[in-house]
Parts: sequence; C-alpha cells; structure tokens
Amino acid sequence: MLEELLIFTRGGLILWSSCGAAFFRGRGSPIDALIHSCLLEDRSSSFAHGSYALNWTFNNDLGLVFVAVYHRLLYVDHLLASVRRRFSQIYDPARTTSYDDPFNDIFRQLHLEAQARADHHMNNNINTTPAAPDDSDDDDADATNVTFTKPQQNAALLPKGVLSPGTSPNLAETRITSPKLIKKLDLGCGVMHLLTRSWISLTQLIRERFSSMFNSIAGNNVLDKSNLQPALKALKDRLMTKNVAEEIAEKLCESVAASLEGKRLGSFTTIFSSVQTAMEDALLRILTPRRSIDILRDLHAAKERGKPYVIVFVGVNGVGKSTNLAKVAYWLLQHNLSVMLAACDTFRSGAVEQLRTHARRLQIPIFEKEYEKDPAVVAKEAIQEATRNKSDVVLVDTAGRMQDNEPLMRALSKLINLNSPDLVLFVGEALVGNDAVDQLTKFNQKLADLSTVPTARLIDGILLTKFDTIDDKVGAALSMVYTSGAPVMFVGCGQSYTDLKKLNVKSIVNTLLK
Repeated sequence: MLEELLIFTRGGLILWSSCGAAFFRGRGSPIDALIHSCLLEDRSSSFAHGSYALNWTFNNDLGLVFVAVYHRLLYVDHLLASVRRRFSQIYDPARTTSYDDPFNDIFRQLHLEAQARADHHMNNNINTTPAAPDDSDDDDADATNVTFTKPQQNAALLPKGVLSPGTSPNLAETRITSPKLIKKLDLGCGVMHLLTRSWISLTQLIRERFSSMFNSIAGNNVLDKSNLQPALKALKDRLMTKNVAEEIAEKLCESVAASLEGKRLGSFTTIFSSVQTAMEDALLRILTPRRSIDILRDLHAAKERGKPYVIVFVGVNGVGKSTNLAKVAYWLLQHNLSVMLAACDTFRSGAVEQLRTHARRLQIPIFEKEYEKDPAVVAKEAIQEATRNKSDVVLVDTAGRMQDNEPLMRALSKLINLNSPDLVLFVGEALVGNDAVDQLTKFNQKLADLSTVPTARLIDGILLTKFDTIDDKVGAALSMVYTSGAPVMFVGCGQSYTDLKKLNVKSIVNTLLK
C-alpha cells in the first residue's frame, strides 16, 4: 500500500504531495528521519524497523527529490522512476502556482499503471520487484529503502496552519491544496478526511521540521524580510556587544537584508549561514580601503618630486595624538626615512615640550615656535624648512580639540587648506564606540563647512589608539570606517614606540562575527 509520495527541492520546498503530506507532521515522521539521517548528510543508508519502507530517488540536474513511503509495495521502483521522469518534464523553477493541476491526473495514471504491472507479475507468480523503465535521462538517480514503525494516526497530530477555503495556491508560499476526494482505503491517509474542505499550508509543516535541524526556516527557500529577521536580529545584537554603534549595526543589517531578499537558498543551506556570509562580505568591503594606503610608496613618489611627505595628526583631547605621532615617526625611521616633527599645538601648555621629548628620544629634528602662534603658519614654515633640509617626511602635531569647538576647528581647517598635506590622520580611541562616530562625523562636517576652497579636504585615514585594551570589542574600527569612508591605517597597541601595527581586516571581521 502506498502511504505517501512526496516531491520537494533540495532547498526544502515542497512541490507536490500525493496526499497532502500526512507524513510531514514533525520529528516522528518517516520522511523527517530520512532527510535527517540520509539526505542532509549526503549519506545513503538502509535499516529495518517495523513495517514502513521508504524509497527515494533524485533528479540532480533540477535539484529534485522524490520520496515514496509504502507498506509491502512491489512496484515502488517502477513508480518512482516514472514519477521522476514525468514530473521533471513539467517542472519549471520559475513556477509560482501549484502542481496539483496537471500532475494529480498524471500521478493517478502512473499509479494505476504501476499497480497493474505489479498485479500482472503477481498473477504470473513472479516474486521479484519489476525492473524500472528505461530512464536514460536520470543516470544520477539513486534509490534506497529505509524502514520505520508506522506512527499512530491521530487527529491531535494534524498539521498546523489550516487555511480557509478560497485561498489561491501559490508555490512561493508553499501552499498546496489537499485532494478533493481522498480514499482512505487506497492511499492510507487516515487523518486526511478531516481536511477535505480546507487548504493545508505546508510552509508551517516544513518550517517546524527544518527549523529544528537548521535553526532556520527552510520551508520556503525564497528569502524575504520575515524569515531573515531572526538571523539579522542575532547578528545586530552580536555586533553591538563588540562595541559597534547601534545605528551602524542597524544600517548594516538593512543592507544585508536588501542584498539577500528575493534570493533562493542553496541546497540545504541555512538562513543564518546565508546571512552570516552576506554580513562577512559586507564587513570586508567596508573595512577594505577603497584606495591605496601604501604610505611608503606615496612617500617615495613625493621624494622623487623633491617635496617632503606631510602628515597632519588631528583628534580630540587626550587620545594620545603626540605619542602615536612619535610611534609613526619611529616606524618611518625603521624604513630609513628622514623625519621632522612640527610642533603646531600652540594652544595647550606643555604640548611643545612633550613633542620635544619625543624628538630627543628618537634623535630627529623638531620645528617649533612660541605659544599663541598661528598653527597654520607654523606648519607652513616647518614644511619649508623640511624642503630645504631635504627631509623625507613632516609629521604635524595639532592641538586636541572637541568637535564642537568652533574657533579651534576653524584654525584646523585653515592649517589643512593652507598647507595641503598629503595625509590627514584622525587619531581616536578604540574604546569609545558611539562617541567615535560623533567625533569623526563632526570633524568632517566642520572641515567641510569651514573650508575656503571649493573641494573641502576631509579626513583621509584613521589611527586607533589603545587597541590592546579592548579585547574583542573592536567595533569602533568598523563604526568609524563606516561613518567616514576613511580606512584604519594604524592601530596603537601599547606604550612603546614599537607598539604600532597595521589593521588586519580579516581578523577584525572574524572577531566581530565570532
């Protein structure tokens, strides 16, 4: 007796069922055990347990799975092969309507033919299973028997999601009608007579089963906002625990949702893994510089033109601008380049003395003027001095300033516009998270608003300090790059001059997502 014949895609989308998927009632079903034990792990297996048997075959070109559940049936191989061949002829991946019409009539005819074939062999005392018909188009087919204990049929086990009559069947929603006339004696679907006047939503049935296996919703392999939301919410929360600003995490999730919506899952691919992969790709694109950040190459190009390479360091108070400027100076010295420091923080008492200490330790020249001097003019004179002395690099120290301090921001804008540095580095703390976004945004906005040239010069790159103190809370790097579009060029990770590194983008992405 044939209990069920089911056709579904490798992505988990049910295309057709002979009796409304009576065996898709959850984890106890034979089909569930078949998929969990054999199909998901790409294993062929057979074992006997009770009176039910399962045979399955594939159309690998179309990604279709054909499963028969039966009880002492001699013609199942022939029937499966015939169903595979005929359904594959009408299958259309773009179809959005039910296959009930025309395949119900086709299956009924195939079933009768297979049964008649079996009766003929039985009448002639042939006890072997009839050979499958010639099916040269399906060389990749594979059929295996699995036996299960017959589950108790009970109205309490009816599938959830019974729909009201009149709803149009639509495969995009995986809704397939139950048969109009169900002969319990012939099909063995004892519970299905209760559903003859209703439409059955197979989406809910397969979601319950696949969600337990995949921790995702694989019943409908076309991704939409509703089935993406749980995975996106989990990723958003994870990013925020890594110190990514909430607004940035929200925008990233929206971007990932837009990139996935309408796409189909691959063979037994989970929604969460698809979202995770899309987020990883997005983070790599964001953190990977859109232009070259090879300072050494650019520096040698400037040297060939007979000009020093000028880097201006900017940022808020207390982030360690002067100390990290000295680290960059040490890094340049290790590449056999001559460096000059320009003490342009003429506002803060002791700033020049602090930079002078670094210059003495590194044994490099420093250009300085009295306090209260115009920092833009001091920087200009320092660059002229470096040109005369044929210095390779000028590192310009500026006063720390809050992003809302109008006079100091105006002075910084003047310094940048007057001297046209090769690189403007924003120095920020890796600890600050949301504050870093606000600082960088307002710095760029002020530089744009106060610019006296048609094309305003904004932040070119970022130096993150105290990177060694944040453990896995690396989200500030992502937030700052996302906000400004400027790459992280250095990270400070200690107190000594050697504690300066380049950002490892893949490592940051892995840390954000683990």
